[in-house]
Amino acid sequence: MLWTAEKVLDIFGVLSTFVPMKKILLLVTVGLMACGLCRAQLPAGTWSGALDIQGVSLTLVFNFSEDGCTLDVPDQGTKDLKANASLTALGAVHVDVPSIGASFEGYRFGDKINGTFSQYGVSFPLTLVPGAPERKRPQTPQPPYPYTTEEVSFTNVDAVLRGTLTLPEGYTNQTLVLLMVTGSGLQDRDETLYEHKPFAVIADYLARRGIATLRYDDRGFGESTGDMIRVTTEDLKNDAVAGIALLRTRFDHVGVIGHSEGGTIALMLATEKKVDFIISLAGVVVSGRETLLAQNRDGLLQAGIDEKTTDAYCKALEDIFTAVTDGLPMPSAEDYNLPTPLKQNLQQVQAQLGLPYLRYFVKLDLSKRLDAVTCPVLALNGTKDTQVDCTANLGALDRGLPMSEKNKVQAMEGLNHLFQHCTTGIAAEYPQIEETFSPEVLALIADWLLGL
Repeated sequence: MLWTAEKVLDIFGVLSTFVPMKKILLLVTVGLMACGLCRAQLPAGTWSGALDIQGVSLTLVFNFSEDGCTLDVPDQGTKDLKANASLTALGAVHVDVPSIGASFEGYRFGDKINGTFSQYGVSFPLTLVPGAPERKRPQTPQPPYPYTTEEVSFTNVDAVLRGTLTLPEGYTNQTLVLLMVTGSGLQDRDETLYEHKPFAVIADYLARRGIATLRYDDRGFGESTGDMIRVTTEDLKNDAVAGIALLRTRFDHVGVIGHSEGGTIALMLATEKKVDFIISLAGVVVSGRETLLAQNRDGLLQAGIDEKTTDAYCKALEDIFTAVTDGLPMPSAEDYNLPTPLKQNLQQVQAQLGLPYLRYFVKLDLSKRLDAVTCPVLALNGTKDTQVDCTANLGALDRGLPMSEKNKVQAMEGLNHLFQHCTTGIAAEYPQIEETFSPEVLALIADWLLGL
């Protein structure tokens, strides 16, 4: 499994290779006996269940009605995916979701439907029960709001990015404004994950402190259009440049706040002098190669793989990355003494390196560009971040940024990659935590901005 900076959650990146966790909807074929089945009929109303993806829970909600069926993935902010529901000849409930290449099939036993959810050849067991789970997200902003919002759009070549401009009371052209850039993977303007909406929380807090923001749906997601297959972090940076240009038509002081890959993009923009100030939240500063190797090592050990096998896999991965960065022949997975599943995974990694995104990310190393930054920088990282290492990345910033009394690089004690107070920091905790974003970090961000 290749772990990326956020591709699982931006984030987070549990990949069979390099697929965003936010988009992994996914089950082991379950043998079911025909005895004890309820009378075959399609269910009615709302049914839900949770996939267990390497220790990370992902909730799926099926809505059955006389008009058909839809699928919601609240953990990813996805609603009303059109689905086709039917009964098989043996009485199983079968649901196809064509837009994501997924299906579910299961047999109903009383108040449960036991079955299998599959997507693009990957399968996991899934049990559905009536109703949808309710999670408490007390920080999600609720009306009435003491500020106004506008729906806006901007364009970068073939991509049209649509978003929400949040304007504090009495704003002027002198009001500070920030473009908000999400982490990797397809994310909406609120950076929704497990029904948390961190960008909405940040925008709400800043507006109440007199600071404007523009957050937008990623290209190819939500209300935005554009290719997400053949792009790199450089292309996503240029999407942000187009948003900055829009803001400069109305404001004199324009900055960027980015999370994870978005934090990396904020730093890229600072090195190119495109903005007046930046905030990097868990941004990747060290090389993509180093980040991916660290994530994979941690992920394998957390999954219970022994240290010797983990070392061998990471050595193979390092050799593959070296081939990419140095233009050398690609090694064969058969050259390494690894279990068959990990050899197969290496082959998948090699295939994914044929795509521009991963090749670019492996070579990306912002630590070598930091001396070009002249604008104020606020860089924060949680000490329990298991996606983007706090020590390595903040250390690179401390060493590389030019000296400035306006710069602030700070580790936030006890916070995870999403800047939540947590116990372990692993992604499996994210859904269970009610807090969306640390209040201390919100206050620190606003105080720093107002002190510029």
